[in-house]
Amino acid sequence: MTRNILLAVCCFVWASIMAAERPNVIVILTDDQGWGDLSIHGNTVVNTPNIDRLAREGAQFDRFYVSPVCSPTRAEFLTGRHHTRLGIYDTSEGAERCNADETMIGEFFKKAGYSTAAFGKWHNGMQYPYHPNARGFDEFYGFCSGHWGDYFSPMLEHNNEMVQGNGFIVDDFTDKALEYMEQNRSDPFFIYLPYNTPHSPMQVPKRWWNKYKDKELTQDFPKKKLEKADHTRAALAMCDNIDWNVGRLLDKLQELQLAENTIVIFFCDNGPNGERWNGGMRGRKGSTDEGGVRSPMFVRWPAKIQAGKMIPQISSVMDLLPTLAEAAGIDLTGNRPLDGISLMPLLLGDLKDWESRTLVHHWEGRVSVRTQQYRLDHNGNLYDIDADPGQKSAINSEEPELLESLQEVADDFSKTMLNKYGKEFDNRPFIVGHPNAIRTQVPARDGIAHGGIKRSNRWPNDSFFENWTSLNDSITWDCSVGQTGIYKVEIFYTCPKADIGSKVALRFKEQQLVGTISEPHDPPLKGRENDRYERIESYVKEFRRMTLGNIRLEEGAGVLQLRALEIPGSQVMDFRLMLLTRID
Repeated sequence: MTRNILLAVCCFVWASIMAAERPNVIVILTDDQGWGDLSIHGNTVVNTPNIDRLAREGAQFDRFYVSPVCSPTRAEFLTGRHHTRLGIYDTSEGAERCNADETMIGEFFKKAGYSTAAFGKWHNGMQYPYHPNARGFDEFYGFCSGHWGDYFSPMLEHNNEMVQGNGFIVDDFTDKALEYMEQNRSDPFFIYLPYNTPHSPMQVPKRWWNKYKDKELTQDFPKKKLEKADHTRAALAMCDNIDWNVGRLLDKLQELQLAENTIVIFFCDNGPNGERWNGGMRGRKGSTDEGGVRSPMFVRWPAKIQAGKMIPQISSVMDLLPTLAEAAGIDLTGNRPLDGISLMPLLLGDLKDWESRTLVHHWEGRVSVRTQQYRLDHNGNLYDIDADPGQKSAINSEEPELLESLQEVADDFSKTMLNKYGKEFDNRPFIVGHPNAIRTQVPARDGIAHGGIKRSNRWPNDSFFENWTSLNDSITWDCSVGQTGIYKVEIFYTCPKADIGSKVALRFKEQQLVGTISEPHDPPLKGRENDRYERIESYVKEFRRMTLGNIRLEEGAGVLQLRALEIPGSQVMDFRLMLLTRID
């Protein structure tokens, strides 16, 4: 008995020692913030002292690359693999989903004994098995769409349940991360913080807007005449707010005495979301040129990484998974091959076996190839980026052999990676009632409108359906029920008092649920009052949640249809979301 107790104590002590040696990890990913949106990179308008401090106290990667837009970059970080392998070919309506058979970084860290959490914008799938809770993150608070329509106490979700946010959205996400650090200070944790700013709509609290609303934008750049001054001011104000929140995180680590053995990473998901100063580089968000895919990347780990280290070698967002896995002692053996490689040799100064690399960037059929010094753009023009970061003068005639070799890389990528890539090859259904999920969100974003029903905006991510006026109108979702069962159906709607009483039916195969819109709820559109620059996305409303009833759904593929049986007024409702909860 004594021996068994002693053995148990020894095992506990050894496990505690090993846990103490493993670093905590915090990964901060910002949305549409360009390389040039930091004071450490020479921006003379914005002030980012905390991010600058993070860079100076750790390693700065001078040539770090991501994808041209949001969802591919996120998926490449989460998997260590190129987005063309992952089923991601657009940013909404299911095209942003990362294939369910990919293993994500949260799963690796969770299996290794880490507490795992994500707070912010997911953008790699909403329904199980694509939801963050299904991808290794025990805790999720935020939203899964590509953008959100309101940044002040909006509707969000917490572990797949709809909740109300608290205050400005990035501050709220940071609050949740700080609480999580407190709660898990004794065990190693992995926190993923994908902030959703400075992505539009351009909303930021007065505290930051007032600092920038009258600032002169004096820095010149090639497309200065196309700059929208208030858009830039709003973006920089949002970056200032991000910096404040980064400072809160660093201060909390110090307070908890965790700073020494916590890895903190900061990077962005693509180039800037507007024409503004970006270090003279050509390209912005959506472009495969240098300015569209070059991102800041800073890594602070006081226990291991020398402060002030500058790393000139090119690197990729796909490198972060193998890098963090090596730092945490996590074995990736048996996983499908990664496109990224560990950056630990660069971080620790072990360069004897480091080899030169070639990176390929892609979006919407445009392919660009980057070596340490050169970039071949999607039009077949070769540039010396060291000498010409603005890609102004092609050197095709001066470097014909290099041009030919990089064009072969681009052609081979197109042939092997894009041959079965895109919507026409996507046969993944939307899953309703996945066996591992109690709830399923079925948003307007993923629905198909029939008849006169219109989407509130051409950008579907945070949109709703309106103009539902006819019995011939309907909304459908092509889906597959993952588990037979009884499901409670709730809808999020608005309807003026004059139009209440519509009877609606939800149908799947032979089963039908009928309910009535009996309570008026007619709030105004919101968002404009907080916009610092006119938005292109949909305005939103405070939608009311009501229970429609229960329906039995049979496992298998089919069409989920919502239609009206009676319309006593001029319209049925504005529809935002349906929530299905398995109750049997």
